[in-house]
Amino acid sequence: MAVDDESRSGGRGNSDWDVRDLQPHAGGALRGDHLGALAAARRLFAAQGYAGTSLDAIAAEAGVTKGALYHHFDGKRDVFRAVYAAEQERLTEIESAAYARKRDPWEGFHAACLAFLEASMDPGVQRITLLDVPGALGWETMRQIESDSLAMTQKGLRRAMDAGWIPRRPVEPWRSCCSARSAKRQWPSPAPTTRKVALRETASELRRLLDALGRSEG
Repeated sequence: MAVDDESRSGGRGNSDWDVRDLQPHAGGALRGDHLGALAAARRLFAAQGYAGTSLDAIAAEAGVTKGALYHHFDGKRDVFRAVYAAEQERLTEIESAAYARKRDPWEGFHAACLAFLEASMDPGVQRITLLDVPGALGWETMRQIESDSLAMTQKGLRRAMDAGWIPRRPVEPWRSCCSARSAKRQWPSPAPTTRKVALRETASELRRLLDALGRSEG
């Protein structure tokens, strides 16, 4: 799409905007011995799944007593919730970094979506954020944890609208259509070779979708 970046973005790159505005502001950041327990839990949840991981196993992996885990968490579900929240924050940081590397907001939006999909190729990420989380936490809790990331997506779309790449329309439906998270949830859990094919095909179709939206005249 031949477009003058100066006219669409006002001559400013994404790095000139305050990228912190596109990052989540998660409350209750992890500190201290939480980190060791959560790192151990993350390894086990990624390898064995939620159902196959016990608090006893997490305590052993972390080198602490089960009582020490209960000092910080109400139970296994609470541990998984913290692991899932940390995973979402990490993925959002990957998206934010990809966005900031692009000069144009619409190209930045596409780069952020692609970076998210690439990071989600990891089997452990898929198990935690795609396969196990609905049953472990439920959709309402998932949406609460993802709210900052979804808000970041909306800000990215608004900036693309401000730059003239896409017409001004209600952001919520656009976010649902364009979200890389929505695309990821359509994936199966295939073998590594098939995952690469799925990523390539999904990235290609995402590019087509975003290009079509960018060409829309409203």
